[in-house]
Amino acid sequence: MTEKEKMLAGQWYNANFDAQLIEERAVVKDLCLELNATKIHDSIRRRKILREILPQVDVDAVEILSPFMVDYGYNVYLGAGTFLNHNCYLMDCTMIKFGKKVFVGPNCNFYTAIHPLDVLKRAEGLEIAKPIEIGNDVWIGGDVTILPGVKIGSGAVIGAKSLVTKDIPENVLAFGNPARVVRKIGLETLLV
Repeated sequence: MTEKEKMLAGQWYNANFDAQLIEERAVVKDLCLELNATKIHDSIRRRKILREILPQVDVDAVEILSPFMVDYGYNVYLGAGTFLNHNCYLMDCTMIKFGKKVFVGPNCNFYTAIHPLDVLKRAEGLEIAKPIEIGNDVWIGGDVTILPGVKIGSGAVIGAKSLVTKDIPENVLAFGNPARVVRKIGLETLLV
């Protein structure tokens, strides 16, 4: 198996010293830099670049503000109506999937990679990736970090500056470091 195949299969892989993965990251990061240097009014060019960065996404159905950065791009799935505010980073070593109408505040980070605690294995460049899944109609406040393997249920709200280390059920308000469920929220709360 190649290191990329191991990465996509959820196995330990070498991210730091594999030529294919290094090249893929370099290409997409150059595209992200190009996107981030493109004027907002040049929407045709921005959409063209986004299609290269995010081949799995209907970029006409989402809004992504610059600066924006990914590691690979091809592991990102964004549902229609999703909005990513300024300075969003998606460490997509495996799938990061957003449902429909997800609102992400500024300065949010989504990390899928886990490195070994053992210093010798870490020095070898090994890591493993766990997917992140965000349901429909989720609101993620500014400066939130989502860690590997986390699932956030539809209708959930994550408060600003939260560190989400565990799954969050649907239709709840959660915040803190680490984030914890504060209370359930219903449709009547969302409409007020």
